[in-house]
Amino acid sequence: MSAVLAQGSQGIPLVVLDKASFDAWLEQQELRIANWLTNTGFAGVGLSLIPAADGSVETALFVAEDAQEYFACGDLIHLLPVGDYQLQTQAQNQLAVAFGWAVGSYRFERYLKPGKTLPRLSIENMAVVEEAQKLTQATALVRDLVNTPAGDMMPEHLAKASKALAEEFGAEFSEVVGDELLEQNFPTIHAVGRASIHAPRLIDFRWGDANAPKLTLVGKGVCFDSGGLDIKPAAGMRNMKKDMGGAAHVLGLARLIMASNLKVNLRVLIPAVENAIAGNAYRPGDVITTRKGLTVEIHNTDAEGRLVMCDALDLAAEESPELVIDFATLTGAMRVALGTELPGFFATKPETALGLIQAGEPVQDPVWQMPLYKGYHSLMKSDIADMTNCPNAPFGGAITAALYLQEFLPKGTDWVHFDIMAFNVRKLPGRPLGGEAFGVRATFDYLKGRFGVS
Repeated sequence: MSAVLAQGSQGIPLVVLDKASFDAWLEQQELRIANWLTNTGFAGVGLSLIPAADGSVETALFVAEDAQEYFACGDLIHLLPVGDYQLQTQAQNQLAVAFGWAVGSYRFERYLKPGKTLPRLSIENMAVVEEAQKLTQATALVRDLVNTPAGDMMPEHLAKASKALAEEFGAEFSEVVGDELLEQNFPTIHAVGRASIHAPRLIDFRWGDANAPKLTLVGKGVCFDSGGLDIKPAAGMRNMKKDMGGAAHVLGLARLIMASNLKVNLRVLIPAVENAIAGNAYRPGDVITTRKGLTVEIHNTDAEGRLVMCDALDLAAEESPELVIDFATLTGAMRVALGTELPGFFATKPETALGLIQAGEPVQDPVWQMPLYKGYHSLMKSDIADMTNCPNAPFGGAITAALYLQEFLPKGTDWVHFDIMAFNVRKLPGRPLGGEAFGVRATFDYLKGRFGVS
C-alpha cells in the first residue's frame, strides 16, 4: 500500500475539492474547462478527466461531499487511469485524501494472483505522506490478520506475526505456551485452548522507555471459535476466523504507537487460543479458578473470550499501568445495539471516555460509549462459584461481558474495553468486505494527545 504514495510534485494534477468549493474553483478556470464539464454532464460531484489539446489527461478533478472525510477518496485510486498524479487540495484535506487513496488500494492477496497496477499519488508535504503511510500500514496489518483463514492463523501463527512486529521495532518478545500456562497461573487461557491441537499461549511484548507512563494493550486472540461444546450453528461459525480481531487491533495500534515513537512504556498482551471440541474440552457446568483466584462457573462455552481475557487483564493489572485498553470481538449484543460499523466501548474514567470520543470525530473514526451498569452484575450470580461466565438471560449481553472483565481489574484502574466487529459486512469506499480496523485511529489520536511523541 505504501507504493501508491510518494513525496514529490510530479504527475498529472489531481484536484480534490469539497462540493461547496466547486463553484468558486470553476469560476477561476478557462472557459474550455467549464464547457468540458458542462458538455460531459458533470454534476458537481465525482470524477472528471479534463483533456489537454493533444488528447492526454491535463487535469483530474474529483469533487467530494466532504474532502476531509477519511474515506471520501477510498475508491478514487481505482477510478483513475494508471499513471502518476500530483495532489492539489487544501492543506486541511491532504491527510484524509492521502489515507483514503492509500487504504483504497488494499487487497488481500495471500491466496490470489497480484492485482492490477495502480496509479501513484505524489504529495509535496513529506509529513503528510509519512502519517498516511503509518495509518494505512496499521490498517492493512489489522485487515490481513483478520482476513487470514484460521488454518493459517492459529495461535502459533498469531505469535509469529506478533514477534515479527516486535522485532521490527526492537521490542522484547516472550510467550507462555501450552501447559506452561498452568505452571505460570493462567488457568482460564489454558482451559479454553486445551482441546485444540494448536497449543494455547499468552503472547507478551514490551517496547519503549521503562520510565515513561505504562500503557498496556490486551487483545482477544481466539483464532477460531467453534463455540466449544455449546457449538455454534454453521452460519454463526462461518466467519469465526475473525474472532482474533481484538488481537489484530492491538497489534495495529501497537504498530502506530511504535512507528510514531509515543512517550509510553508499552506492553501488549494477547491470549491466543482455538476454542475447539475434543474429549478434554471444558464443559458447561465446570468451575474454573481464574488467575485472580475468583471461581467461575461455565454457563456457556461459547462465552470463551471473556475467559481468556480475564487472566490477561489480571496480569496487566499487576504492574499498575496508567492506562489499560483492551479490544475484543466479544458479543453479538453490541452488534445488535450499535450495528456492525460503530464500535462500542466501556470506560471507568469519564475523562478518558470523553477524550476518545472527541479524538474519533476529526479522523472520522467514531466510537460510542456504553454504560458499566452495576445493576446487571447480579445476573452473573452462581450458586456454586463466585460468578458465572455469562447470564442465563439474553439481554444486556455487552454490558454483562464488560462487567465480567471489570472484576479482574483493581478498583480505580483507568480501563477502556472495546467490543468490536472487526469485519466489514458490506463494501464501502476504501472498505472492502472482510477484516477491518475499528477505533484504532481514534484511540491512537487520543493516546498521542495524552502522552505525546518523542
